[in-house]
Amino acid sequence: MTLIKSISGIRGTIGGKPGNGLTPNDIVKYTAAYGRWVIQTTGKSKVVIGRDARISGEMVKNLVVGTLMSIGIDVVDIGLSTTPTVEIAVPAEHAGGGIIITASHNPKQWNALKLLNAYGEFINDEEGKKVLEIAEDTELEFARIDQIGKLTGNDSYLQKHIDSILALPLVDVEAIRKADFKVVIDCVNSTGGLFLPPLLKALGVNQVEELYCTPNGEFPHNPEPLPENLLALSARVIETGAGLGIAVDPDVDRLCFVDENGAMFGEEYTLVAVADYVLQHTPGNTVSNLSSTRALADVTELHKGIYNASAVGEVNVVNKMKETNAVIGGEGNGGIIYPASHYGRDALVGIALFLTHLAKTGISVSALRGSYPAYHISKNKITLTDGFDIDSLLRQVELLYQHQPYSTIDGLKIEFDKQWVHLRKSNTEPVIRIYAEAGSIEQADNLAKKMMAEIASIANI
Repeated sequence: MTLIKSISGIRGTIGGKPGNGLTPNDIVKYTAAYGRWVIQTTGKSKVVIGRDARISGEMVKNLVVGTLMSIGIDVVDIGLSTTPTVEIAVPAEHAGGGIIITASHNPKQWNALKLLNAYGEFINDEEGKKVLEIAEDTELEFARIDQIGKLTGNDSYLQKHIDSILALPLVDVEAIRKADFKVVIDCVNSTGGLFLPPLLKALGVNQVEELYCTPNGEFPHNPEPLPENLLALSARVIETGAGLGIAVDPDVDRLCFVDENGAMFGEEYTLVAVADYVLQHTPGNTVSNLSSTRALADVTELHKGIYNASAVGEVNVVNKMKETNAVIGGEGNGGIIYPASHYGRDALVGIALFLTHLAKTGISVSALRGSYPAYHISKNKITLTDGFDIDSLLRQVELLYQHQPYSTIDGLKIEFDKQWVHLRKSNTEPVIRIYAEAGSIEQADNLAKKMMAEIASIANI
């Protein structure tokens, strides 16, 4: 059993003993702490909640709702939803925050409380630490009978989210309709099955083959949208002669595509393609995290913009986007953040912008992918002994490569012309994650192996 307390929320496997899994005790404890934080920092006593379709969702939701009401908070429940939809609903409801009940791409035994501030954005490091501090306060008081919060249901936000997307100037419904796309979608039996079909219909896509669109939480495959998990989608695209396939994760904040030949477009290139389209019409800057492909930097420079890298994590990307006034940004895991809509990863916005881009170019998905610089990322890790001083080890590697361009804002990233390697320390185990990118997977693998050998030598393993 696992319970992980991070700055943006509480994540764990369902069941087990309190403190070792996401049990009712833990859900109540951290929900109450978050609710108290909302009241203290915003003066508001209203929180929006929504959830994905995973099996434990109803149980967790009931505990969250009851706990928030027990400390005097009014709850707006928007039901089966997506992470970006809840993010939009928080400011629309003038709430003090929001909780999304989802473990994102994790398997079905996991669930989590994703915590939002009053802007509908993930809470930051300082705010997250404050919530965890409040959770350990044994003096926390609950509301007396006349101060108990009220529960309101609101099922209007699916349509509101779609309407907000259609209103974006860069979404061209007429161009998409004329392109007459035939699409296969894989929604992993979660809330994408409720949101993607009406969105695509509103965008003028009338030929939609639905794969795993029943929101019952019975994930038919590992829900992370990686190539090895999307074999059925690839096969269905080929079988039906579709122009493309679309896959989302259970809470619909990650997005990837399959081309007309059943080949992966590459989740790293979801952001690249959308950014290319946005930058053509809205010149400006871009941001992605340090572990994302340098193809975004290439495309940004082509459009005379400035690319900046942030530490890994959505809240870090958003902060850097605000700091640099970026017009588009996100993460290489298929996360699109488009400020003209809102500051959160949103697969629905990404779909609308990608289809508009594809329609306006008039080329196939494979041809579009071929128009971008080709890079490949190799992902590896080294496991060390408990208590090993990983920070000291990374400083030694830094000294070894001090004459190369490098960054230490999140672990250590070293650049070698068009190649790079990024070393990140795990926060939960004695592991260094090693990401390397180059023009071919063989080059990326070799760069990663070289770095791993040097780490092994320094660490004496």
